[in-house]
Amino acid sequence: MSTVPLFDPFTIRDITFPNRIFVSPMCEYSSRDGLPNDWHMVHLGSRAVGGAGLVLTEATAVSPEGRISPADTGLWSSAHADAFRRITRFVRSQGAVPGVQLAHAGRKASTRVPWEGTGEVAIADGGWQTVAPSAIPFADHYPVPRALSTREVDDTVGQWVAATRLALEAEFDVIELHMAHGYLMHQFLSPLSNRRDDEYGGRLENRMRYPLRVARAVRDVWPDRLPLFVRISATDWSEGGWDLEQSLVLSAALRDIGVDLIDCSSGGNVAHAKIPVGPGYQVPFAEQIRRDAGIATGAVGMITTAQQANAIVAEGKADATILARQLLRDPYFPLHAAKELGVDVRWPEQYLRAKQ
Repeated sequence: MSTVPLFDPFTIRDITFPNRIFVSPMCEYSSRDGLPNDWHMVHLGSRAVGGAGLVLTEATAVSPEGRISPADTGLWSSAHADAFRRITRFVRSQGAVPGVQLAHAGRKASTRVPWEGTGEVAIADGGWQTVAPSAIPFADHYPVPRALSTREVDDTVGQWVAATRLALEAEFDVIELHMAHGYLMHQFLSPLSNRRDDEYGGRLENRMRYPLRVARAVRDVWPDRLPLFVRISATDWSEGGWDLEQSLVLSAALRDIGVDLIDCSSGGNVAHAKIPVGPGYQVPFAEQIRRDAGIATGAVGMITTAQQANAIVAEGKADATILARQLLRDPYFPLHAAKELGVDVRWPEQYLRAKQ
């Protein structure tokens, strides 16, 4: 690596990311019927113009019932793939890699968009019956999910496979599977949300069974030349819940399946967990999983400066930084960071007059 490793290229399989600043999936709550629109084009496209190495979509549902809210994007038909293709082609034209985060919200689905409050959207108002490993609501004002039968668990794997094929049709180069933040696969992983007594519940091996089945099925149909990422919550931040020790076991199993990078977040499965939020508070998870599970990692959470991001990569704590709020504040953060760190990077020709 160079003295500014944040801007060293990073190659996984046949894809080379021009730098180690990735756009974290961020829900925009601006879709209708799951279709991305002009808002998503501008939001994702501007981060590519701003110099990010990878641009990931928001959590994009593998089925209508998998959306967090009725205003989330999805990828369950060719119409969705067609709408995304316009975005992926523009992102790629700006030198960035287009990626999609595939997700299913499980018991945290059918909820309001944030600026309209919290809690469930009633079926009469366009909501739907939610599903989960067990019939335990996320919080009092959230819908009570229906526990999936063993056969239904098996059947949902096909939704992830179908969305993967559509992601290829949409010309994405990276898939990230969402196993974090209290959504369906995280619900299976955590003993706090999974009280099943079949092969998908109980001991760790069983709780990992569904997420690993999904990852294996996706890897089998996603071309070998293209990277597969997984976002996990490394801990529930709650006693008796999912924790770093279990995350290490999961990460090693995902590595053996052919997952290429673990995006290391935390929390989201326990409504009132006490999380010690602060600058870089989740970076130690990325560092330990990288070291002990032997897989590339991305660090996320309160990464806000060029020096901080560069240090994370330079010190071997993660292979990439995955930024959210900072890239909402400044879509051109990568260009500004390069200038601050003394690195000459590609600017859009239309903006060259502002480079100096």
